[in-house]
Amino acid sequence: MKKSLVVFVTILAFLLCCVSCAKKEATTITLKLSEVHAEGYPTSLADHEFARLVEEKTEGRVKIEVYTGGTLYGQETAAIEALQIGDLAFARVSASPVGSYVPAINAIQMPYLYNNAQHMWDVLDGEIGQGLLADIEKSGSGLIGLCYYDAGSRSFYVTKAVNTLADMKGLKIRVQNNPMMVRMVELLGAAGVTGIGPNDVYSAIMQGVIDGAENNWPTYQNMGDYEAAKYYILDNHTRVPEILLGSVEALSKVSKKDMDIIKECAKETQAFEIEKWAEKEASSEQIVREKGSTVIELSPEVYASFQAAMAPLYTEFGAAYSDIIEKIKAVGN
Repeated sequence: MKKSLVVFVTILAFLLCCVSCAKKEATTITLKLSEVHAEGYPTSLADHEFARLVEEKTEGRVKIEVYTGGTLYGQETAAIEALQIGDLAFARVSASPVGSYVPAINAIQMPYLYNNAQHMWDVLDGEIGQGLLADIEKSGSGLIGLCYYDAGSRSFYVTKAVNTLADMKGLKIRVQNNPMMVRMVELLGAAGVTGIGPNDVYSAIMQGVIDGAENNWPTYQNMGDYEAAKYYILDNHTRVPEILLGSVEALSKVSKKDMDIIKECAKETQAFEIEKWAEKEASSEQIVREKGSTVIELSPEVYASFQAAMAPLYTEFGAAYSDIIEKIKAVGN
């Protein structure tokens, strides 16, 4: 009788454990995050850290699967569309395409807007930047702005030394397929060339189709462009951050408590990603310098002349956001 009782209790305990485990499994929500950059890239590392923090702080109630290298969505615009209909929960994208839903975001992408990286982060972490993140959710686009990630600054790299604004005259520069970027280069006396993909920049320079391009340190190094255009002109003309987006539809099944945790975790990963970006940027710069490229830092006077040349562009592209632009310029002054 005793033995039967022990067996019964053991079986009951086992069944209760199974029920408990099944219940726990049933309450676990698994969400997907899309990333176009490869494993090991600063934003990809931040994505994984975000997933780790969320699972830890929700005690396993929410799990995030990170898909890097564009394996889920090869284009950021496609990932945004998937977020809008709830087929995807998270995506790390450039701020540029988000401007289609919150036009004021275009203000933070204007050329020669920031004095330095700290100025940009003071803006993004302050009232202006946080207000724009909140505006994403309020826009009715079905998107949620969670945090900003660093993408560094973009500078020119060309086949000859550029020490003054006059040295830009006549150069053919590959730029992103963006009217504002084309206009920026024109105002500097050069010609903006579009339609050349990132993977084709090196050969285009070597064949003389273009005299150079513009991008950040990691891209200049990773793509091998430093071998074709050996002068990196450190003008830091644009600083366009990345944004970690969430989907209103996909996250509607997450409890308010866990949604608050998700937002908190996203904010935590911002500092993590900034640190990883700084490490990658420093590594790329070191490699480029060691390989013999010439890095030209513009004098304050020359930089001011590049900045002043943008006056027509600010009228053409920034008039609708002039109040925000003036507030950005005032930050830290």
